[in-house]
Amino acid sequence: MLSIIIPTLNEEKFLPRLIQSIRKQNFSDYEIIVSDANSSDQTKEIALQNNCNFIVDVDDNHHHPAWQRNNGAKAACGDVLLFLDADTVLQEDFLEKVMKEFNSKKLSGAGFYFKFNPNKFSYRIFAFLYNFFCFFRQYFSPISIGAGIVAKKEFHDLIGGFDHTLCLAEDYDYCQRIGKKGKFRIITSCRLLYSSRRIEKDGFFKVGLAWTRMAFYTFFNRKIKNLKIKYDFGKF
Repeated sequence: MLSIIIPTLNEEKFLPRLIQSIRKQNFSDYEIIVSDANSSDQTKEIALQNNCNFIVDVDDNHHHPAWQRNNGAKAACGDVLLFLDADTVLQEDFLEKVMKEFNSKKLSGAGFYFKFNPNKFSYRIFAFLYNFFCFFRQYFSPISIGAGIVAKKEFHDLIGGFDHTLCLAEDYDYCQRIGKKGKFRIITSCRLLYSSRRIEKDGFFKVGLAWTRMAFYTFFNRKIKNLKIKYDFGKF
């Protein structure tokens, strides 16, 4: 079984679109776990109305995707975990293609090339550079955005899940640690539709600079344990 884990914090606007895109998939051997950071909006009601497994962490110090992803993984029944951000939308046959490639390549973990949604021309340059960076690093120090990561549960447990002591780039760190224990590659059969809401709110150059700095830190195996880079969560 595939366990789809969605970390949330006030995602009533975007969560319904993601769930709808999951329900439209041909692949059906999955469960949906909405792992919440004590939202104050209708996130819980939306999750329950759509027959998702809803779990919540009421500790205000745990407002970070690493906590919610790990909590979701603890509740998972599947042997493969798919972590998705709530503002992601799955394209047609996404799950079927991902699982087929993941299993056929005997992967322990995997990330995705992405394209922005909506996909403005200027954003395509950003996506191209990021995707090239992922292609280059997958063979020696793999990375992928937390909006879309696949992992065998046994390897997730083996590395102790996401490191919640990191302020930023906990997704990059997670991929790198799985890559040291097993085989990590970037999925090529489909692309992740990645929300452009952060760029639209903060601006292309501001986000681009933050991503570049995070990539620089992780390239040299440095962990970001304090806010050297401004990158807010739960405010979009």
